[in-house]
Amino acid sequence: MRLLLDSHVVLWWLTSDPRLGPRCVDMIVGADEVAFSAVTPWELGIKRASGKLSYPDDMVAQLRASGFVERSITVEDGVLAAELPPHHRDPFDRMLIAQAISSAFVLVTSDDQLAAYEVALLDAGA
Repeated sequence: MRLLLDSHVVLWWLTSDPRLGPRCVDMIVGADEVAFSAVTPWELGIKRASGKLSYPDDMVAQLRASGFVERSITVEDGVLAAELPPHHRDPFDRMLIAQAISSAFVLVTSDDQLAAYEVALLDAGA
């Protein structure tokens, strides 16, 4: 199984947050591939700069050390994200959905609104 982590799941992973459910942790540990998007440091960096959250300065290095791979944003991802129905207005989430669809990833999230899209999801709280 190939997993793409939503930005909040990345934070939960790095901080061992109990909101990340045991089944989900097992799925991440046992996955064939776990990826994080270029969207994640961008989205979290904006929130960090506004004082809404914090994360380790070496977040990307910690994700790499966990064996997670980086997923760049392609032009095709941008086109697909723009073509998605307007079920969800958050541009970061829309890009994650596009990336999951275009590269056959299961998106790991706790955002129930993403179920409106035709994307495979894994409940991060399970």
